[in-house]
Amino acid sequence: MNFSRSIGLLLPRPSDYRLLRRSWRGDLIAGITVGIVALPLALAFGVSSGAGAEAGLITAIVAGIVAAVFGGSNVQVSGPTGAMVVVLGPVIAVHGPSAVAIVSILGGVLVLIAGILRLGRMVSYIPWPVIEGFTFGIAIIIFLQQVPSAIGAAPGPSSNAFVSAIQAIGTASGAEAAWALGVVAFIAVGMIYLPKLHRQLPASIIAIILVTVIAVIAHLPLDRIGALPSSLPAPALPQVDAANLMTFVGPAFTIAALAAIESLLSARVAASISDTGPYDADRELVGQGLASVASGFFGGMPATGAIARTAVNVRSGARTRVAAIIHALVLLAVVYLATMAVAQIPLAALAGVLMVTATRMISLSTVRSVITASKSDAAVFIATAIVTVSFDLIIAVGIGIIAAAFFALRALAASGGVHREEMPAPSAPEDTEIALFRLDGALFFGAADRMMDEINKIHSVSVVILRLSQLQVLDATGARVVTELVHSLERRGITVLIKGVQDRHLRVATRVGVIAALRHQNHLFTHLSEAVEHARSHVRRSHASANSLE
Repeated sequence: MNFSRSIGLLLPRPSDYRLLRRSWRGDLIAGITVGIVALPLALAFGVSSGAGAEAGLITAIVAGIVAAVFGGSNVQVSGPTGAMVVVLGPVIAVHGPSAVAIVSILGGVLVLIAGILRLGRMVSYIPWPVIEGFTFGIAIIIFLQQVPSAIGAAPGPSSNAFVSAIQAIGTASGAEAAWALGVVAFIAVGMIYLPKLHRQLPASIIAIILVTVIAVIAHLPLDRIGALPSSLPAPALPQVDAANLMTFVGPAFTIAALAAIESLLSARVAASISDTGPYDADRELVGQGLASVASGFFGGMPATGAIARTAVNVRSGARTRVAAIIHALVLLAVVYLATMAVAQIPLAALAGVLMVTATRMISLSTVRSVITASKSDAAVFIATAIVTVSFDLIIAVGIGIIAAAFFALRALAASGGVHREEMPAPSAPEDTEIALFRLDGALFFGAADRMMDEINKIHSVSVVILRLSQLQVLDATGARVVTELVHSLERRGITVLIKGVQDRHLRVATRVGVIAALRHQNHLFTHLSEAVEHARSHVRRSHASANSLE
């Protein structure tokens, strides 16, 4: 496949809308529904990140449209997400709000390159306990980040969410905290119980409207979102010093990694719960990369696929990308028609929305399944969650993958075994001087030494037969250990015969020197019967030679 054709497969095509003629009504309803659901989340994530409510709205609009058109999923809804807020908080604390657009563009370019290089399937290598631990940690951070707004206090100076929440509690005023906590409780009750009246009710937006009306009429002492722009800003390249550009590279890589992981996971979930066809992982990265770049040019935040909004989209009847586009247009209408009303929303109301959202991100049944699956899965889950909350999201994923790989290699090494077998019938007098070993499972760097120690324990034999036909994994280290084992046994005067080297292992065995280590090339056999007969004849010849010398 040539390069131009390869790039062409990553671009929009008419087939993206093949279902639209039959599905446009469902797409329209789904788009409006998701737009209503996304409004409080976009505002809340923008405020929570420190970039401002307008940045959240811009991201949901601009990135939502671009990702819908260019992405690899037919039903994915993109915009600002909680995980990205967790990453952006420290960046804004160090570099200020102006850094958001810069890291959004840089991170988007990196995600775009990953898509062009066809790295989309890499996310499938992230183990399930790592993903769940990562999600659990993010949920805790999002909840902790809302504590200051939930008690009407300013966030603490610490960049750690837990420490910042404790610091904010220490500065809270009694009366303001009581009103703010009351708003949070009102929002939580509304979001929990309104859907029980009717599952299609947009609970969060209804609760926010009610609490905002009460706060305005009663002149409650609550911090509000404040003034918002009544139109989208013109696109512009953010101002950055060339000398300072390198300081944004590290955060951009973190943002790119997180955007890719979260978007592909969301797209995979969408494909599993909808019947609109599979998603294209590489094209999804291209779409998300372009979405973050476009968002940055308009002053927005980095975007990712949003699992919660995507799930609402699917459940509401979405079949094509038009639903996600309509969701963005609904939010655009809010910018042009309702910014004065939105400006009156109490920050505590948005905190309540995110606290409930964070709580819903944690599935107790899923956590129980991971923890009880095995000790290694529980350890990976707990380690990933702790590092996510305490240090850094991408470091947490890296440590989780390393821990999972360690346990997987340990289990793989344990699957490999060396078993001494009885000689096949009919038995012969020579069999007492022959040791037959079967190597099975995996013989690689994690198991090779154990195999060598086991076989080196033998004594009082003159021939060793190594059966390799049941070996599933043989790497260079394992082949090297077999080579050293053959040399070791031959130096002790023990003849080594090898039976059943599989074709897929023959190359590494030959390159590393297993075959060359044998005393004779005819000591390599395909069938066990031939190896046994050769071993017995070797013992007989040895006895005959010894008798002739006497």
